[in-house]
Amino acid sequence: MYRERIREYLQVYLVMDVSQGAASVKLAEDAIAGGVTMIQLREKKAKMSEVLAWGKELRELCRREQIPFVVNDRIDLALLLDADGVHVGQDDIPGLEARKLLGPDRIVGISAGTMEEAEIAMAQGADYLGVGAIYSTLTKGDAGLPIGTDLITRIQERWSDIPLVGIGGITADNAVPVIAAGADGVAVVSAITKAASPKQAAERLKLTVNKGILDKK
Repeated sequence: MYRERIREYLQVYLVMDVSQGAASVKLAEDAIAGGVTMIQLREKKAKMSEVLAWGKELRELCRREQIPFVVNDRIDLALLLDADGVHVGQDDIPGLEARKLLGPDRIVGISAGTMEEAEIAMAQGADYLGVGAIYSTLTKGDAGLPIGTDLITRIQERWSDIPLVGIGGITADNAVPVIAAGADGVAVVSAITKAASPKQAAERLKLTVNKGILDKK
């Protein structure tokens, strides 16, 4: 059900892990209360047993709150958690293969850092593109150099129907140019996970994104 309306769920998109167990789930709960509209589980370090246990808690939270829950890279984990979809990078399983495994109803998001990567992602049937890294970020070691917002505009001009979310170093202080460039929302990690109050951080991001959307109309 989320795939058909993915554009509206990209507004405040939280990427997080479950390395803190119950505390991670509580952080997600607070962030959703503040306005987070979609959650991606990106877990690289925890034991699989812990990821499954706490990932299921996160999935159930998202279901109760009626927002999409997707898994980064791992098709097997997405299926085990009965997630609403996956987000894959250019070096991960191709979107078409992910679609075969996940079926027609789940979300397949794909990363794009260049026009060439965007073209590949479009050919692979992406439901949305994660464009970045927009700004400098230390959260993801392989994010590469920041590309700014121009690529969002170029992709939007060429493929106006594809939903776009900007990612990489985005905060409430610099989110408006991302939306103004053509993105439907922003994906964040530390802007919420490292905040003293994840709820207040999410509230501020939601207000900023909404302002950016209104300014475009």
